Amino acid sequence: ETAASPAEVLTALEQSGSAALILDLNFHADTTSGREGLALLKEIRARDADLPVIVLTGWGNVELAVQAMRAGANDFLEKTLGERAAPRGTSQPDGACRGPLRESPFTGRSRTAATGRDHLPIAPHAECDGSGGKIAAGDVAVLITGESGTGKDVIAHEIHRRSRRSKGPFVHVNLGALPETLLENELFGHASGAFTDARKDKAGRFELADGGTLFLNEIANTTAAAQARLLTVLESRSVKRLGETRARAVDVRIVSATNADIRQRIAAGNFREDLFYRLNTVEIHLPPLRDRPDDIPLLATHFLRRFTRRHGKNVSGLSAAAIEALVGYDWPGNIRELGHVIERAVLLGEESEISTANLRLPRLDAASPLETMSLEQAERYLLRHALERSGGNIKAAARQLGLSRSAFYRHLSKYRM
Repeated sequence: ETAASPAEVLTALEQSGSAALILDLNFHADTTSGREGLALLKEIRARDADLPVIVLTGWGNVELAVQAMRAGANDFLEKTLGERAAPRGTSQPDGACRGPLRESPFTGRSRTAATGRDHLPIAPHAECDGSGGKIAAGDVAVLITGESGTGKDVIAHEIHRRSRRSKGPFVHVNLGALPETLLENELFGHASGAFTDARKDKAGRFELADGGTLFLNEIANTTAAAQARLLTVLESRSVKRLGETRARAVDVRIVSATNADIRQRIAAGNFREDLFYRLNTVEIHLPPLRDRPDDIPLLATHFLRRFTRRHGKNVSGLSAAAIEALVGYDWPGNIRELGHVIERAVLLGEESEISTANLRLPRLDAASPLETMSLEQAERYLLRHALERSGGNIKAAARQLGLSRSAFYRHLSKYRM
């Protein structure tokens, strides 16, 4: 049943006893503010707190969907779902849009999320707008930087999946997890008899990735010797197994990642600058989740959909209080931690809606030792608790911390609190 105005919607709901409502936030083609739809949603919630409401929104105004979820919507759908059909007689180039990003770190509408999408560029729902997969299709070396948990491995997989090498192997090696004595053997392989217990030939990760993509995770943790070998392989496009003199040609695309400040490592003499430039034809920086508070409700909804399907649970959404709690948390573990929190809530929750209690978020309380926190965590902690103690009075909170009112506002702005 359809309705073309807020009045028609309310009338239809009263007369039909609908099981659910799909609500567009804009009733007129020439408006995009969403005010009319948000006002209607509040009116519906005042009349019926239990009616499932799904907001329908265009890609250009997903931020309105966030407001709607806070106002009581259960979920949202974008109008452009899946891939756009190519005109007849045309075809997409190899390496262009190949389907939606799974667990996308760039789901959202914040400036940092949009920058990531533009830089990659892979839109979170794979709208093939002509720009799809430029970096993925370019077959150049890519360096992905960002804190742990921001989704570097997801982006590496997507670059491979959308590239011309997608039918070739994707080989992932975590350099930080390999002891120094095994690192070169794992990367380059060995010949039979090269060392004790080397009873047969073994191909290294470079050979295994021939024709595909080699993902070197935690690249900044490599030793000086391994860095020198890596540089030689990248320059010669060939590898020598340990104990062999002949070189084997390899055709490998390198995608690497690090959570360290690699430029600082270079300045300290711990990482080769020439290797850095070999690895860094294109750099993609993934921002931490604390810098993307506006995206947290969208990412949480993404994980909720995924884990309700995986575990066969009937969870309709997140309560408004739960969303506020998620937005207010610092997320030191970034997107990975958010995913774990939502999955746990889905598994352990007994109700149709996830509440704040289901989230079980860690809380910094008065007993939290400041000496165990980072400087940023400590500043956030002090700001938040000063506000709580003052009942939200900025002047009183600033006075507690020995700051002027304007300085206190600058700190709030710094952390987008």
